[in-house]
Amino acid sequence: MKGSEELGRSDADADSLALDEAALPEALAPEAREILPHNLSGWLGAALSIALFAGAMYFLGRIIVNLRFEEFIAALKATSGPRLLFAFATTIASYTALLGYDLLALHVLDRRPPLRVTALASLAGNAFSFTLGFPLLTGVATRYWIYSKEGLSAREVVTITLFATLTFWLGMTTLAALGFVFGAVSLASIDHLPWFANIAAGLLLFGGLYTYAFFIAGKRGTLRLFGGVLQLPGPRVFLGQLAVGVADFGGAALTIYAFLPPETQSVGPLALGAVYVAAAIVGGASHAPGGIGVFEAFMLGVLYAPSQESLLAALLLFRIFYYLVPFSIATLLIARQGGGNRWAELREVFFKLLRRRGPS
Repeated sequence: MKGSEELGRSDADADSLALDEAALPEALAPEAREILPHNLSGWLGAALSIALFAGAMYFLGRIIVNLRFEEFIAALKATSGPRLLFAFATTIASYTALLGYDLLALHVLDRRPPLRVTALASLAGNAFSFTLGFPLLTGVATRYWIYSKEGLSAREVVTITLFATLTFWLGMTTLAALGFVFGAVSLASIDHLPWFANIAAGLLLFGGLYTYAFFIAGKRGTLRLFGGVLQLPGPRVFLGQLAVGVADFGGAALTIYAFLPPETQSVGPLALGAVYVAAAIVGGASHAPGGIGVFEAFMLGVLYAPSQESLLAALLLFRIFYYLVPFSIATLLIARQGGGNRWAELREVFFKLLRRRGPS
């Protein structure tokens, strides 16, 4: 453990940040490598990913072939300034909540890096994960590249990433439960289930959250997550996870809600939140970068809109606001850390981790 921690630490000289080509992958092993799936989660997972992506591309292709370009451009131009400002505010709220993921994890680890470092690690780690895909790989590599310069070990960085992943799923589950229970009637027009079946599904999700809360309140053990081991947080931290998780997913759902045509907005924000969670899960299962194509196909397939052009325009604006803009900001901030050589270092982290996964 001591050796791994030493390898996870950067040189004390901030101007000497060249990474040791031999030591870097060892610093992330075995802690990081054991949570990275071999062969894209195995043949079954790869087949499912390919099937989802291929089906989504076929569905989108049929829509694009029949797309009326003039109406699509008109829908983009019709987006008002207040809606753009609202989407900008909700995107900031969501990414601010994502910062809470790292802050809670650092609190559990009793580590206090400067807030600017934590903010950069959170923004870059999440923006790269959302846009490039493979969140465990990109999240570990990006956070390690930033946090190791403040003395955090590889094991601590992996713990932060696993904790953020757990918070992500807790927030997703909570928002979906709220949507199923309080948006049951609106969801019935989308999933074609009786409204009481939606309420039952939401209560089942709440029951799962309650069971997990009871579990962590009763013991201070460990939890195996994606092949890694995570120390269970206490009840207070659990409540914090729920709060930042819901704020994160709620902000993202409200961002897309802002761009939707009024006819689609009539489902209500809570029902849309449940649909957004489902689309995010399907998009993530495809392993496409940012779920691109698959996420859009799911939303186009389940949401009602006066025209496919208006809904596609809303999804494009959401993709720009929530994915491309934060990714561009993170790229510029990392570039400011020292220019192209920093990108070479970070790129080398990704490549070394990919090579280290090896065959299963």
